[in-house]
Amino acid sequence: MALKIELRPRERFIVGSTVITNGDHRTHIFIEGSEPILREKDIYTAETANTPAKRIYLAVQLMYLNQDIKRHRQIYFELINDLIQAAPSTIALVDAINNEILTGSLYAALRRARDLVEYERELIAHAQSGIRSIPADNPEDGNAA
Repeated sequence: MALKIELRPRERFIVGSTVITNGDHRTHIFIEGSEPILREKDIYTAETANTPAKRIYLAVQLMYLNQDIKRHRQIYFELINDLIQAAPSTIALVDAINNEILTGSLYAALRRARDLVEYERELIAHAQSGIRSIPADNPEDGNAA
């Protein structure tokens, strides 16, 4: 069964290592085969991967598009080790990505990496707003109800 993609005018997507750009009109295309495919909205570049989680996503994206885990494994593990040291609360999300990579499910790993990017965005938003993550009824913070 073919994958059906509807593209907006000038929208880009990647099939394998090839970037394809749509023309000036909305287009429907059907893709048959097993090459990795990513739409423009799901693609990070070296310039747009500007946070630790986005750099991890980019490493997984390269594994997926190149279908080559070994080539990107070292940088990936360096990135996740740095992230876990800085934000230990990311361990469960990183474990989920690792499990998908270990089973060869690279597209699923990419989806899990997207979850990590979202979680990082939430952490940054909380830090910038000054919201504390300790519940009000935590006796350790002196705010017991």
